[in-house]
Amino acid sequence: MHALPSLLWAAVAGCLLLLAPFARADDFPEYRLKVAFLYNFAVFTEWPAEVGSTLQLCLQGTDLFGRDLDALQGKPVGARSIQVQRKTGNESLKGCHIVFIAASALDRLPRVLDEVRGLPILLVADSPGAVGHGVMLNLSVAQNNKITFEANLPAARAARLQLSSKLLRLATEVIQ
Repeated sequence: MHALPSLLWAAVAGCLLLLAPFARADDFPEYRLKVAFLYNFAVFTEWPAEVGSTLQLCLQGTDLFGRDLDALQGKPVGARSIQVQRKTGNESLKGCHIVFIAASALDRLPRVLDEVRGLPILLVADSPGAVGHGVMLNLSVAQNNKITFEANLPAARAARLQLSSKLLRLATEVIQ
């Protein structure tokens, strides 16, 4: 009597394993979690008044977020709301307030830094060493498959952004 449920479970598990190679990248929860981090980064950043009522979240590089990033469209951040834009490599980032630089666009980082210098733009990446090159917040996946991040306070201050101490307590490393 107990063998039938076990066989059924084994058959279902076997089918799932066979289908695993066909799972799309946007089905992997890593980028769903990174979207949640992006939202919380926006919430726990103090923005200058000049930013206005809309936070433009711009994606630079290959979009591994898919529909999950679109879920932030219109989401409130205090008195502001988020608008999502996907930018090509040649488009200006002026007018953006949060820029996620995908690993595929990391070679453009020096140009991005030059373009946004002094502007209230929160630069976020998910590439090793990015905070050392001027990115304010850098996401990574730890060995235990948890999303972690590092923070670069001098870069944030240069952009006239204040990162909350609540946010910084969660960072694995904070460059002072």
